[in-house]
Amino acid sequence: MAETPLSDLEAILLVGGQGTRLRPLTLGTPKPLLPTAGVPFLAHQLARARSFGVGRIVFATSYRAEMFSEAFGDGSAFGLSIEYMTEETPLGTGGAIRNAAEALTCGPDAPVLVLNGDILSGHDIGEQVARHVSRGAAVTLHLTEVDDPSRFGCVPTDEEGRVTAFLEKTPNPVTNLINAGCYVFTRSVIDSIPAGRVVSVERETFPGLIEDGALVLGYADASYWLDVGTPAAFVKGSRDLVLGRLASPALPGPPGDFLALPGAMISPEAKVSGGSVVGARAVVESGARITGSVLGDDCVVHADAEVVDSVVGIGARVSSGTVLRDVVIGDGAVVGAGNELLAGSRVWPGVVLPECAVRFSSDV
Repeated sequence: MAETPLSDLEAILLVGGQGTRLRPLTLGTPKPLLPTAGVPFLAHQLARARSFGVGRIVFATSYRAEMFSEAFGDGSAFGLSIEYMTEETPLGTGGAIRNAAEALTCGPDAPVLVLNGDILSGHDIGEQVARHVSRGAAVTLHLTEVDDPSRFGCVPTDEEGRVTAFLEKTPNPVTNLINAGCYVFTRSVIDSIPAGRVVSVERETFPGLIEDGALVLGYADASYWLDVGTPAAFVKGSRDLVLGRLASPALPGPPGDFLALPGAMISPEAKVSGGSVVGARAVVESGARITGSVLGDDCVVHADAEVVDSVVGIGARVSSGTVLRDVVIGDGAVVGAGNELLAGSRVWPGVVLPECAVRFSSDV
């Protein structure tokens, strides 16, 4: 296989999911467009791909597809060329890749990078591509080490890095390596995926390639990796980017204890820390304490409220003395004074909670 300069590398970005685990944040906004460390989540992926020399990306869209082109246009703001391919009905991971490939311009022997729109990763994309090309692989998968692979299923490899199986979730996994959701395909392999029907790369494409004796490689490393599919993980991802635990060229400011977007008003008597983001024109009043949280644009956190590891939606209002820990407050919602919301509570957009409506303890 001829070596391909990264500047000529094309990529497919999978952004078709509905993000149901993140509701209510995703009721009106696709997960990859949620504000994360001050910019849409995908801005971090696009800037990072560009930093490795990727020049052209095809978005594989489905849910609220028009919002992606509205957000990123032709990609010129990122130094990229972006095309959009929309599935009329969801086609699964493999079907989405096959559908998006219609917009690729590279030849059959070229490597094609495939990225998932809900993953933050610090791994070396350039090294993954180089390994794929040098070994002449059909597909090279990024694999990451996790403490509990039983939650994900696992991907064993032999001593030369060849993937030997795709194992479903099991109480006794044989390895702590899991599929990290970033692939390098040889273009002709994508073209062999059946068109126009639902295909799962994990359950059909990759196992089929292994069974046929094709070289499926694993590129394993222990760099930063996070699936932002849950509210807690979403907040952690934003927090880690702000704190600089994962470097991103798209971060709109230097890493630090918090990020305040233009027009944010934070009282000198408020405490904002732990990688928090205070959205544009948001207000944080005297005595309020914001730790490790994401405050949306135009929201208000009133005096002496406490917000920890939580998301407060666009235009929402958190009244005085309220405590929020590990919760999501939807856009435009109002949390009355003295409420105490904990442990994964979610308030839907526009809902108004009266004063002291919800408590997890008796003291007010």
